[in-house]
Amino acid sequence: MEPVGIFVGILVVLSLFILFSVIKIVPQGYEYTVERFGKYQKTISPGLHLLVPFIDGVGRKMNMMEQVLDIPSQEVITKDNVMVRCDAIAFIQVMDAAAAAYEVSNLERAISNLAMTNVRTVIGSLDLDEVLSKRDDINTRLLHVIDAATNPWGVKVTRIEIKDLSPPADINEAMARQMKAERLKRAEILTAEGEKQSAILRAEGEKQAAILEAEGRREAAFRDAEAREREAQAEAQATRDVSDAIANGDVQAVNYFVAQKYVEAFEKLALSPQQKLVIVPAEMTGLVGSLGGIGELTKTIMEKDAPRANGSVPNSPRGI
Repeated sequence: MEPVGIFVGILVVLSLFILFSVIKIVPQGYEYTVERFGKYQKTISPGLHLLVPFIDGVGRKMNMMEQVLDIPSQEVITKDNVMVRCDAIAFIQVMDAAAAAYEVSNLERAISNLAMTNVRTVIGSLDLDEVLSKRDDINTRLLHVIDAATNPWGVKVTRIEIKDLSPPADINEAMARQMKAERLKRAEILTAEGEKQSAILRAEGEKQAAILEAEGRREAAFRDAEAREREAQAEAQATRDVSDAIANGDVQAVNYFVAQKYVEAFEKLALSPQQKLVIVPAEMTGLVGSLGGIGELTKTIMEKDAPRANGSVPNSPRGI
């Protein structure tokens, strides 16, 4: 019984070995190459697969997901002979498992060395200012060159980025001084522009104010002239009325002019800034009489104008 049990055990172990060598489960995100007697036969995708026992075997297990590859830091000399330390990062994805497995040995090292070489080439063709200000152009050039070089390897370089650019300390200090000088220059230019605009606006405001003031004076002059013209017309009309009254023998017209001059003279005497005491003339009765004459003259003129308004011929004025 013991030899039979040993035989059965060996048979079970052999069966399990054959079973595990025949059945292969490929996880998601990976592809396996199948080799038959050491030669590439096919590529199996994620899932369950059956292989020919003792003939077929798994060759390379390739990761088909996008991977991040760090490019080692290195010192690069720019076109204007400035030493710059830079490092980069690349994003790669295997598109053809067989080509990536058998076209190049140590895929990641090959891509890393290729990227370092092209970084030196691209940065070495640019000045320091261009290197610091044109990272997007550098990334685009690196991506184009490296992706074309890795295409035969079945690898797609989806992106490559310059992570850090570090000029020497003295260059950093000089750049800081230059930046400070540029900012001071821009600040002075902006200040001068502001003062210029302020002066222009101030001059425009003064010009507009002067124009408005001149227009106001002109309008006031027109109004004053119009007022003087109307006053002159009224004075002329009053003079004509008084002249007509005098011509018709109305004595009150003469009393009107005398009283008017009398009142104007007394007004100037009362409003004089050097006059502290006003003495009323003794001829107050004459002043009152003159005022009465003015009232009588006004009444007479109104009586003369009333028939004209009614369309009738006025009577001859009576002398007083």
